[in-house]
Amino acid sequence: MEARLNLFASPIAAKVGKHLVAAGKVLADSTLPAATQELVKLRASQINGCGFCTDMHTKDAAHAGETATRLNLVAAWREATVFTGAERAALELAEQGTRIADAAGGVTDEAWAQAAKHYDEEQLATLVCAIALINTFNRLNVIVQQPAGDYRPGQFA
Repeated sequence: MEARLNLFASPIAAKVGKHLVAAGKVLADSTLPAATQELVKLRASQINGCGFCTDMHTKDAAHAGETATRLNLVAAWREATVFTGAERAALELAEQGTRIADAAGGVTDEAWAQAAKHYDEEQLATLVCAIALINTFNRLNVIVQQPAGDYRPGQFA
């Protein structure tokens, strides 16, 4: 499989990508737990059918010490007992924030309130920005049909 467009070779895509990656580094340096950030990125990528990002965030999370059990259960997190209440609230917010078109009201007040019970204002800001950013990356990769499977942890660090 080959991508429709080589985003890595395009000068304009490289400029945009540089800013997106810089935004990701700001989020990585926040107080929102890195594990939560990876789980959210993985779940949004699964929903959006982005194989490239699903591959990347599964491998990055495993490389950072995340267990195979938790990674394998992200898609079925509601039925899984391996996630904390805070992680469950973040995953719910990620799902609703990713599936905006599926619900007339967007993110529900209940989902927001659950997240707000577990995270402070800066962590909530990080969570919202992480959800928006991964959705941007997902859309870029899905549009160009970026192949998945060859990513190596830290490849873009």
